[in-house]
Amino acid sequence: MHVLPLYAALFALLYVALSIRTLRLRRTLRIAIGDSGNETMLRAMRVHSNFAEYVPFSLLLILLVETQGAPALLVHALCLVLFVGRLSHAFGVSQTKENYRYRVFGMVLTFTTLVTSAVYLLFAYVRYQGG
Repeated sequence: MHVLPLYAALFALLYVALSIRTLRLRRTLRIAIGDSGNETMLRAMRVHSNFAEYVPFSLLLILLVETQGAPALLVHALCLVLFVGRLSHAFGVSQTKENYRYRVFGMVLTFTTLVTSAVYLLFAYVRYQGG
């Protein structure tokens, strides 16, 4: 049984939650497009956008790691690190008086997932070519 579908479903639900949060804020603030110079709206938009920018590529790399026969524990770890990273980033950026530690921690975890996945895939490729 593959591990990634579980996490893909969790990320999809988180994405929908971030989308609904942004849509509700738009309705409350009566902002149809853009941020109208409202910092709260801008922050909600960036949380949503940043999620959309990093999660799909990260999940694709993790999928490739899983298809290369990586241990399920590694796939779980990559997904959990990414999930915690995205939650931390979303929390940090959402705060008007932002504590940058949450944003930085979130990005460090996200980059850890990307780099670990990429390195695993490069080693898997080299191993396959050499064997």
